[in-house]
Amino acid sequence: MTFQRYVALGDSFTEGVGDPDPTRPNGVRGWADRVAEHLATLEPDFRYANLAIRGRKLPAILDEQLAPGLALDPDLVTIHGGGNDVLRPRVDLDALAARYDAAIGRITASGAQVVVFTLFDPGTTGVFAAMRGRFAVFNEWVREIADRHDAIVVDQWRMRDVELPAVMDTDRMHLNTAGHTMMAMRVLDALGVGHDLTAPPLAPIPVLSRREKLAENARWTREFLAPWVHRRLTGRSSGDGLDPKRPALAAID
Repeated sequence: MTFQRYVALGDSFTEGVGDPDPTRPNGVRGWADRVAEHLATLEPDFRYANLAIRGRKLPAILDEQLAPGLALDPDLVTIHGGGNDVLRPRVDLDALAARYDAAIGRITASGAQVVVFTLFDPGTTGVFAAMRGRFAVFNEWVREIADRHDAIVVDQWRMRDVELPAVMDTDRMHLNTAGHTMMAMRVLDALGVGHDLTAPPLAPIPVLSRREKLAENARWTREFLAPWVHRRLTGRSSGDGLDPKRPALAAID
């Protein structure tokens, strides 16, 4: 299977946060860039656009990115959203799913192959554990929507073969470089596209004493959680002032 026009929509996950590369727009690479780079080796006329912006909730993704993305006449669209929504104090998952359903239907009606994603399983411990039920409900909606519109699902919830801390950035919210590489492999596999990407070696998960865990949790709270909460309370986003890193279809350099 080959594609000529790939458009990536979404939030920080698709933008590539956690996989730094100062030579690229917005300073990140990510799994979508890796997928595009491989697809470009299979099709000489391949073009790629990435409209994703970090911090975007699903309604904003649909309002800001869907129409511009479809205007590029893609034959492949990946879209990820919902993570920033389920973490809010209040969210209507059914209403969110209804909007997502209509959007995926609109994309598939254009003739593009659509790839959607479930959210990862936050587990039963840690700061996101209390939201696990929300994650699960949203993910079931994603699977139902995908079934209805013949979209491909990359099911992060069911990725049990890798320990989550090994593929997460130090902010505990985004994939690290190894995680983005592995996600590119999962997306290509889901599309049925052969590739020679290999999983990078994962750094061992450190075994910390109780005191070390407390110190590490305090650092994470100070450096990541507190700023995240402050942005939520003040109505700001990590993506404020950022433009999409690839707003138009262009060849891979």
